[in-house]
Amino acid sequence: MALDDVVRTTITGPRIEEAMYRTLRWIDRCIAAHKKPHEQNLFGIVQGGLDPVLRDICVRGLVDRNLPGYAIGGLAGGEDKDSFWRVVAQCTAALPEDKPRYVMGVGYPLDIVVCSALGADMYDCVYPTRTARFGTALVPEGVLKLKHQAMAGDTRPIDSTCECMVCKNYTRAYIHCLVTKEAMGSQLLSYHNLFYMMKVRLQISAEDVPKRRRP
Repeated sequence: MALDDVVRTTITGPRIEEAMYRTLRWIDRCIAAHKKPHEQNLFGIVQGGLDPVLRDICVRGLVDRNLPGYAIGGLAGGEDKDSFWRVVAQCTAALPEDKPRYVMGVGYPLDIVVCSALGADMYDCVYPTRTARFGTALVPEGVLKLKHQAMAGDTRPIDSTCECMVCKNYTRAYIHCLVTKEAMGSQLLSYHNLFYMMKVRLQISAEDVPKRRRP
């Protein structure tokens, strides 16, 4: 990833423009300093806050440099969902379709589904493992809080439709006992949550991506 200047999307004023232009200047320095172009793909990062004009300037500047891949940065910082998805839609529509498009810091299942439909390809987020550390599992209905006392006598798996190692071998009651006392509970939930997110992403790839159309 190229070095970029990141500011919160909730900030307004000249700082957003300053960060965007600095990010464009820095990509040239990164390209000049990149010593392994045949072994590593250098991604530029689109900045510009929630300002569509600044985002457009940054996208065009990065595309002109013909990079191997492009990231959409500076989101998931407190803005509302409509604004977030609007920026993703704008950027993916302007970025080359034959290059990877990576939305940084995004990992909620709904965001991945929406952003994939808008044309994004890659994501990263601590959400699946962070939420596991709080004793919460991801399930098709939303989330399941394994620390709740109601889980203490529940002999069902976390998700009866899940084929992960955790759901095949452990009950909600057993994991409830662990998450309230031992780190192993968080590890099992992390395994399940990552499996769940991978399944969501694979379903998107298999069903939606070949049919998706850009806005």
